[in-house]
Amino acid sequence: MTSEQVLATLKDLKDPSSGRTLSDLGMLKGAEMLDGSGVRVRVELPTPASPHKARLEEAIRSTLAPLELARVEVAFSSSVRASPVKAMNANDLVPSVKNVILIGSGKGGVGKSTISANVAVALAQMGAKVGLLDADIYGPSLPLMMGLFGARPTSEDGKSVNPLLAFGVKVISIGFFVDPDQAMIWRGPMLHGALVQLLRDVKWGDLDYLVLDLPPGTGDIQLTIAQQISVSGAVVVTTPQDVALSDAIKAKTMFDKVNIPVLGFVENMSGFICPHCHQETDIFSKGGAEQAASKLSVPFLGRVPINPAIRVGSDDGRPVVAADPGLPESQALTKIAQNIADRVALANLTAVPRGAGRGLVQLGKKS
Repeated sequence: MTSEQVLATLKDLKDPSSGRTLSDLGMLKGAEMLDGSGVRVRVELPTPASPHKARLEEAIRSTLAPLELARVEVAFSSSVRASPVKAMNANDLVPSVKNVILIGSGKGGVGKSTISANVAVALAQMGAKVGLLDADIYGPSLPLMMGLFGARPTSEDGKSVNPLLAFGVKVISIGFFVDPDQAMIWRGPMLHGALVQLLRDVKWGDLDYLVLDLPPGTGDIQLTIAQQISVSGAVVVTTPQDVALSDAIKAKTMFDKVNIPVLGFVENMSGFICPHCHQETDIFSKGGAEQAASKLSVPFLGRVPINPAIRVGSDDGRPVVAADPGLPESQALTKIAQNIADRVALANLTAVPRGAGRGLVQLGKKS
């Protein structure tokens, strides 16, 4: 048995997201023959948060089964690809960031900042390099949610600042620079200038993902972002009741108008399970976001039930995915982060020219 035979057997194996072959996308990095008729197959995932790792490993083992190898190992690595729109914007404010992800909503009070914080932390836990920007100038809440309330960023040159670090995530917010009890009474041009500074003058370094927690609505901040940075996509957060869904649909329409692809909908506060009787109550209804996503032909990324632990984690500065990762709600948030990363990867993989990855490196060739 040779590495060439192994690779030839796997050449038509497809990536679950794009439907294109692993070899065509450059994800199949080679095969190494091991002593005792074994093989190690090397696969490079487009994100460390891929939800398809177990599925791919099973598919590789199943495809190689007819070769009757004594042992099959699958070695995964990952390399997040930059959004193709980055190459088309020479004036992008965050050139070292591969993908910018917006978390938005049509109205306030739907848990958008909670989703933003937990998605960012979950991506970092899975091995991605992540930044989190609090773009809600009037009501910054991420300093508290990320356990950084009262902290101040540093600057060596008085011009650029170092982001703060929490749970493996680089964080910046206007809340780090102003009195937390002071109201921000700013007009549009001041909002524009503040957001540009938070993007341009922060030493983000090389990031796989920069998550932007947007203010509610469809105003100046959203327009500034659409004009100033290359965005991979937006996530719309809503609760299930009709009034929230109506505003979520408006948010989706706004993103469409500024040519920002919508990665999908997230339904927050979706049902409550009583910890005593274990009966589920749909306080804000349930399933509305999934129905709206289907109606608008956008992906449904997942739902997060109500759990006091999520609120406690936010108030204590410990996002629930870090504070209690075993909770079903934490696992739901992690799954949503995986789905978001997968949607971004799909868009980036779609831009890979066909046949670009066919020059496979065959590692450790042995007959």
